Amino acid sequence: MLNIGRLARVSALLALLGTGQAFAATDTPATSSPQEIIAASCSGCHARDGEGRWFRISDQRKTPEGWQMTLVRMQITHKAQFIDPAGGDGDAALRTLVKYFADTQGLAPQERAPYSFILEQELNTIEEHDSEQFRSMCARCHTGARVLLQRRTEDEWRNLVHFHLGQFPTAEYQMMGRDRDWLGEALRDVVPDLAKKYPLQTDAWTQWQAAPKPALAGRWRVLGYMPGRGDFSGVMVTGAQDGDRYTVVFNGQFADGEALSGSGSAIVYTGYEWRGTLKIGDESYRQVMAASADGAELTGRMFQRDHDEWGLRMRAVRETPRSELLAVQPGFIAAGGESLLTLVGINLDGAADLGPGLKVLEEVSRSAGQILLRVAADDTAAVGVRAIRVGKSDLPDAITVYKGMDRLQVEPAFAVGRVGGDGGSQPVVQAIFDAIAWSNGADGEAGTQDDLRIGRVAANWSVAPWNEQATADQDVRFAGQMDKDDGVFTPAGAGPNPERKYQTNNAGNLKVIASVDRDGQTIQGDGHLIVTVQRWNNPPIR
Repeated sequence: MLNIGRLARVSALLALLGTGQAFAATDTPATSSPQEIIAASCSGCHARDGEGRWFRISDQRKTPEGWQMTLVRMQITHKAQFIDPAGGDGDAALRTLVKYFADTQGLAPQERAPYSFILEQELNTIEEHDSEQFRSMCARCHTGARVLLQRRTEDEWRNLVHFHLGQFPTAEYQMMGRDRDWLGEALRDVVPDLAKKYPLQTDAWTQWQAAPKPALAGRWRVLGYMPGRGDFSGVMVTGAQDGDRYTVVFNGQFADGEALSGSGSAIVYTGYEWRGTLKIGDESYRQVMAASADGAELTGRMFQRDHDEWGLRMRAVRETPRSELLAVQPGFIAAGGESLLTLVGINLDGAADLGPGLKVLEEVSRSAGQILLRVAADDTAAVGVRAIRVGKSDLPDAITVYKGMDRLQVEPAFAVGRVGGDGGSQPVVQAIFDAIAWSNGADGEAGTQDDLRIGRVAANWSVAPWNEQATADQDVRFAGQMDKDDGVFTPAGAGPNPERKYQTNNAGNLKVIASVDRDGQTIQGDGHLIVTVQRWNNPPIR
């Protein structure tokens, strides 16, 4: 019989996972200690030994998102209830455990860094793994990062294999599973390899546990870039509260002047894992960032909670009494041309020195954090990447001087969009593209070492069928619409389409084309877009 109550609970828990509400810093923790909550909630299945270690629990390390997924799975699969013995709220008890496990059994910064893209929901990232066996055995069903953001004992890696076969028995019969002795290969080869490369105990984790943890309250200069929008700069002010929690006020603007401002709160896990929840205009945003060991920088991504394809890749630098030039936006200028350049930094003081061949025509505005200059480049200005100085602060590789635009590169080269809406629970997932201009090097050949990456330029956008099958299926007609000016593709509605062959859905296989007219010539670049169905399961680590 269909258990409606359990389905409703599962739906609510999956929603909790998808929105990151377990990381909401404004929610109060449980009254009882983490150990008391574990004893009350988990000890029925996980016994504690004489050294205070909990059976199986103590043999794993994970990110905050990893622990959140594990604890929610305990609720879904094993009907676990998280109990605060002092009578507090069960959800607060869950949040307390996520915080405790992430702090005491998390990942060191260098263990997390190679796979940060999956925590930050950086869509359209293509993983590369040296091992074909790992790709086919593990990364065929979910990202490899989901596995590699864990550390376990060899026994626990083995238990994970058995869990997969018990929970997902068709794993042996799916593509890249039925062509081999999946269980035998997993236990014989994959488990020892994972245990060797990703063991529970590492020097990195031992050293991080012993290291002082930075306080992250202060005023931060923010630099960012959003695909489909361009450069961003602003200020973030954070205030310390109890329990590694912070208030957040965020203010800034894009290069076109549009503001992005709001406020919210954040919580820090593992001493460096920053998770923020902000309200900006009518949208809810999440921040997933990592603090440097000295607490001088935060790097990561801020994205819309319900549309994580729209996100700001950002770097926040703590403001101090020093003077420092941090970025030049845009980071390019054509020899013989003019440009409005924004110099972003901290306590900027002194004249701007742009180097030979670049001349400041006008200082439009100046503040301690930003200088706006109208700049001209001589026809004879040397091409290449060069430094810029403001006062005593040098910024290497600040700006690229180029003579001609020779080719366009569409980024990302491969993207996925998803149909949605039409009364369903899942909205469309847009695909967002940028046109990146390049200049050939001195040899005039494309693709050589001295090619110059210029940067994001305005382009005309269109789509075409990727292959003959896409032409026959009329994918351009049915899959969605490309905005010709901004490179944003919006997939069509979900569900069967009676106008299509077999009444299939609005999936499509498309070529994305960017073109720019320069001196009577058209320069063109292209990428690949797959429009596919909704993603129904949206955990924090996919």
